[in-house]
Amino acid sequence: MIFRNLSKDDVTLDLATKGKHSALSKIAVRIARRTGVDDRVVLRGIWRRERLGSTAIGRGIAVPHALLRTISSPVASFTRLAPPIDFKSPDLDPVDLVFTLLWPRSEACTFLPALSQLFRLVRTPLIREGLRRARSPEEVMAILQSEAWSINDIPSRAGASLRSIKSCASPMPLRISARGLPAAIGSAS
Repeated sequence: MIFRNLSKDDVTLDLATKGKHSALSKIAVRIARRTGVDDRVVLRGIWRRERLGSTAIGRGIAVPHALLRTISSPVASFTRLAPPIDFKSPDLDPVDLVFTLLWPRSEACTFLPALSQLFRLVRTPLIREGLRRARSPEEVMAILQSEAWSINDIPSRAGASLRSIKSCASPMPLRISARGLPAAIGSAS
């Protein structure tokens, strides 16, 4: 899972923002500095997806993401906001945990499985609470890298293994289903 490979530079704790746009702008600038991608390209990609519907999934979590032609490998960051902000979440809870994903458009077929792994991971209450209580980027990284939270130990709702996914359809915009799982726009949820 991509979030197991975060470095200290990919983790921001207690970022103060004025709202969703401010939060996404600050996150885009941090990612751009680290990757060398223009921050306007990052922010435009994230907002393009956000306009389709909020990337908040409930329980104080948002997963802004974008498929970009300008990157050759996935990029991830974790940000904890303080205080939490309105993100138009389906459960109306303000968001404080933000997992940002940028994915190469050329590898779009691997994006949904990675997103699904993340959703299954953050469904675990101990993970969410650990991330909220972490006092340093190292603690966040330890929580996300811990073998105790191995993604293979967290069953999917359908009981299907991600390893069984052999092909993918053309990239489609994503929305979050009522159950908090990724669903392609136009698919049943």
